[in-house]
Amino acid sequence: MSEKDLFDLSGRVALVTGASRGIGEATARLLARHGAHVIVSSRKAESVEAVADAIRSDGHQAESMACHVGDMNAVDEAFEQIASAHGRLDILVNNAATNPHFGHIAETPMSMVDKTLDVNVKGYFQMSQKAALMMKASGGGAIVNTSSINAERPGPYQGIYSVTKAAVVNMTKAFAKECAAWNVRVNAVLPGLTDTHFASALIQNKQMLEMILPLIPMNRVAQPEEIAPAILFLAADAGSYVTGACLPVDGGFLT
Repeated sequence: MSEKDLFDLSGRVALVTGASRGIGEATARLLARHGAHVIVSSRKAESVEAVADAIRSDGHQAESMACHVGDMNAVDEAFEQIASAHGRLDILVNNAATNPHFGHIAETPMSMVDKTLDVNVKGYFQMSQKAALMMKASGGGAIVNTSSINAERPGPYQGIYSVTKAAVVNMTKAFAKECAAWNVRVNAVLPGLTDTHFASALIQNKQMLEMILPLIPMNRVAQPEEIAPAILFLAADAGSYVTGACLPVDGGFLT
């Protein structure tokens, strides 16, 4: 197999959640450039259609799909649409996430706990279940979950978010073990601080940024385009013997 073939996703159908911007958008664009037909998904139809349209304008294959991963009915409907339109799913990138509470963990409202669990844990779990069963039926596939460095080192005032990202790591390993016999690989990436709208509360806080940067050996914030290649590797044949891995992409933060 040539090096080009290792990353060739031609003929594969990929679903990327949380793909209207940031890491999700960068991943959707990269998978499409490597030949995948990408289903660009997020809560708002207009946002993902703009990304899908940009991918198509570049000569690649993409479609948009509005889906709130924290809504179990919406997830069911999304997979029904995928089955009807494509009859298969080869790649799932669980990237959608929420972090509605920034504050002391003991003062986290239970409504915020529920919302964070619904999207970051239950949403990933249901998406993975649906995808794994569909992949089993078609001979295999790859699931890549976006976790976080917070899974290993809880971020300050990001308690419940950190808890959910730790759950994603364990979920990744559990699915990897039990789905390997179906030729379904399940891995995760653990991004460090990345220049996205999602992380803007940290990046735009000068005092917080000055506290965090010295903890990163590379002493800088990542760009979304620096996280996406790790996801590509885990989704492509280049990672064919990798499952259950949780790969930090963090500038050395967890070293």
